[in-house]
Amino acid sequence: MTPFDLSVLLFMQLTVILLSCKLLSWVFVKLGQSPVVSEMIAGVLLGPSLLGMLAPGLSATLFPPESKPILFALAQIALALYMFLVGCEFDHGLIKGRVGKAAAVSVAGIAAPFALGAGLAWFLAAREDLFPAATEPFQAMLFLGAAMSITAFPMLARIIHERGLTGTPLGALTLAAGAVDDAAAWCVLAVVLASFKGQASIAVLAIGGSIVFALVVLGPLRLLLPRLIGKVEGDLNSTQLVLILALLMLAAWCTDMIGIYAVFGAFLLGLAMPRGAVTESLQRQLMPLTTALLLPTFFTYSGLNTQINLLSSPELWGLATVVLLCAVLGKGGACYAVARWQGMDRSEAAAVGSLMNARGLMELIILNIGLQAGLITPTLFTVMVMMAIVTTLMATPLFNRAYGHRQMRVQLAV
Repeated sequence: MTPFDLSVLLFMQLTVILLSCKLLSWVFVKLGQSPVVSEMIAGVLLGPSLLGMLAPGLSATLFPPESKPILFALAQIALALYMFLVGCEFDHGLIKGRVGKAAAVSVAGIAAPFALGAGLAWFLAAREDLFPAATEPFQAMLFLGAAMSITAFPMLARIIHERGLTGTPLGALTLAAGAVDDAAAWCVLAVVLASFKGQASIAVLAIGGSIVFALVVLGPLRLLLPRLIGKVEGDLNSTQLVLILALLMLAAWCTDMIGIYAVFGAFLLGLAMPRGAVTESLQRQLMPLTTALLLPTFFTYSGLNTQINLLSSPELWGLATVVLLCAVLGKGGACYAVARWQGMDRSEAAAVGSLMNARGLMELIILNIGLQAGLITPTLFTVMVMMAIVTTLMATPLFNRAYGHRQMRVQLAV
């Protein structure tokens, strides 16, 4: 296909993606789910798991292999913009005084699921239907441990935003713990990729580079940004908006180049943005387009790599069940237990556990990287995607059950 043909096709792809996500969103929101859940499921349904199975000709015409790089590029821009806006909303002051609790929850959310995932991989490493022959057992253990440890950071942020908890201690604590969990998981992934490619420099660059990047962005750049942006009256003007977007693309490029992934550079830049008029204007000007138009492309891109029909035996469905149980007990259970140990009441601890247990976007990202790098097979990719969908589906109902009555009391009091 020519570049012109691909650009014409993109408009039809986006039409189908947007309408599918909106239709499913209408259904799932009625069922009390977050819109992001409907977007995850819509992405899978538009791939070979449903559309490719029911109408293979239409699927091949609508999503030919040549179009995947374009969808992938759009997905990366969407994720960078969204995580930048999440960082802009993060209230630094709320986490002060809760650092110990956030650290404890974060360690539990990494250690327990990592141990379960690594243990599971140790039993499964010899199976070539799950791990290619080139994947060493310790690489399989590190990768599956990291994949189990991941938190749906963007989804977690979205639920917190939708429930009006962004400016609360619970919201700040959970976001901080989720951010640390995901950063640690990406560092482990960098070690796996370095080992797989036989280049130790990949891990050194990823871990060392991320520390230097964070120090620069949250130090000198944060102090310099108010002068660079200037005074804001109402909305950002075109010069200010272009400057911020250029910095965002540069931050995403830097963390991509060091191997930690673009979303973390975007999130850190969001943390560094001057609070008040600047961040409020960014939310008004960028959030609607990001969530309504761009973000659904990532779910569709992931859905094109998900083939549920690969789970063709009771054994594989049994494996999927075991993976799900390990994921829920390791992440949600451990975070709940440690939150209680840190003095939170049952409802608050259950809310933290339910949010930390969701995998969502970040799980799909790490799985796509593993699949593209040749660390895992499409079969294991599908098993893990199913786990990601189910744990994400669980998040909102469990959170509402645990914490909804407290929100209701606050609303009545107001």
